[in-house]
Parts: sequence; C-alpha cells; structure tokens
Amino acid sequence: MKARGWEVIERIRGGQTLVFDGGYGTMLFAAGLLNGACPELWNDTHADVVRGIHQGYFDAGSDIVETNTFGGTRLKLNEYQLGDRTRELNEKGARLARAAAPAGRFVAGSIGPTSRLPQDYALDEGVTDEEYEATFREQATALSEGGVDLFAVETMMFPQEATAAIRACRAVADLPVMATMFFQYEEMHDRDRTMWGESAADVATNLLSAGADVVGMNCGRGPDRAIVIIRDMRKVTDAPLIAYPNAGLPVTTGDTVTYELGPEAMAREYPALLDAGCNIVGACCGSNPEHIRLISELVRRRKK
Repeated sequence: MKARGWEVIERIRGGQTLVFDGGYGTMLFAAGLLNGACPELWNDTHADVVRGIHQGYFDAGSDIVETNTFGGTRLKLNEYQLGDRTRELNEKGARLARAAAPAGRFVAGSIGPTSRLPQDYALDEGVTDEEYEATFREQATALSEGGVDLFAVETMMFPQEATAAIRACRAVADLPVMATMFFQYEEMHDRDRTMWGESAADVATNLLSAGADVVGMNCGRGPDRAIVIIRDMRKVTDAPLIAYPNAGLPVTTGDTVTYELGPEAMAREYPALLDAGCNIVGACCGSNPEHIRLISELVRRRKK
C-alpha cells in the first residue's frame, strides 16, 4: 500500500491547490529562542511550544506543516555539540508535528542545508557528495521513523547538496520528495539565480532529474520574485510546483528584526503566484499563522 503522503501528489494532479505553512524561526524567536541557540533542541526542551506552532499553522488552514528539523543533520547539529542526538531530535520533531495534524492533513520532514560547503567552494576540505548523502540519509531515516508523510528538502543553495538530499530521501523511504532552492535577485541583471548561478528553469529540470516529485523556491526576497521564478519553472515542466517566499525583506531597527510585508500585503501577491502555475503556496521568514490564514482563505475562495 502506498504511503499516505502520495495523496499530496494525487490531489495536485487532480487540480487542487494546497497550502503550506509559514515561518518557524520567526515563531521560535517570538517564543524566546535566543540567537545562536539550537532550534531543533526545542523538540526536547520546549516540546509544547513546538507543537503549539504546528497547531497554529494547521488551525490557520495549512494542508501541510513542516517539522522543526530544518538544521537537523548531524553536520549541522555538530555545531552545537549535538550530533550524537541527531536521530532523537529528528524523531521527536516528526512526532510533535504528527501529534498536531488533523485527519486529512500532512506532515513534511524539513531537511535544510548543512551550512558546510561542497568541495568546489570550500576553503577547507569541504564536503563530498558521499558525505552529504550520508548525513541526509541519517536525518531522513529518523524523520520517516517519526511518521512524516513526505520530505521537504529546502533552502538549498548548491546543487550538489540538493541532489544528495533528494537521493538520500529516495533511498530510505517511499515518500514524496519536495525540493526547493534559495534564489538571489540580481538587480543589475533583473534576474533570479542560485548561489551556483542556476536559473529557475535549470533548477526545476535538475531537481526533477535527481528524483524530486515537487520543485520550487523558498525564502529569498519575497512573493514578487517567487511569481517570476515559478513562471519560469512552469515554462519547462508540468510537475507540481511549490513556493513559500519570505514576507519581503528584513528590516532591522536596533535589536529588532521585522519584515516588510504584513499578512494582508503579502496575501495580495498570491493570486499572481497561483496564476503563474504554483500548486502549493505558503510563506517563510517573517510570516506567522495570520499570513497563512489569509493565504489559505484566498486559495479556498479560488476553488469555488
């Protein structure tokens, strides 16, 4: 029997638009996470807070909510001397999201970058493709055992790391894999490119070739650029596309960081994002459940 996560792909193929969740760092910092502290450790030390964030996004209308495991690879957790707790923190993260999920909703296992550079870029020894795949395999295995419905490989900047994560997910479980890249807007050239210099069309083609079932973008400048990126991806594929951009650019005032777009201003951009061909929409840094509530309402209205 196929895992229930494949229903996500079936729903999209059937013409549905699904709603993702919003920012996690934003919510964790609001709850008291300190700069430089490990967000994934809160799956153990502040489990009620993390579960409450998941619940808030489900209540706001998210069809898919992520685990609090963005930095959950051993390579990343080693920065906090927590590498030996990799399996535990990922499993706990998956179970917290699973416990909050209503019937008919889905949990995506968040797999973010390791913060370690590939050999092509590193000034030190760098990370080989095999090392990337091993660390992602360990995380994906723990997320799968914790009960996720699909994987969300996200905010990747380098193709080697993204494709290694996709391969690792494919190797450990028969679950759908979403994969998104971080794009920088190059104002001088009026274009969006990854750190590697790939275009949106290149990214869509390469991630799908690596085995992803859903591709797209997250983080970045905001929904204005997400519209362009998704439009460019849609020109080269009919595969499911996802976008969950930041709430605009960050604005720093003293020690406080806010983002340009409040819920209403952000949601106003989403009809154009849907028209560009996006199948799953959410938000990233600077967003909260109120952003998702308005985006969800917009999506539901368009279904009628």
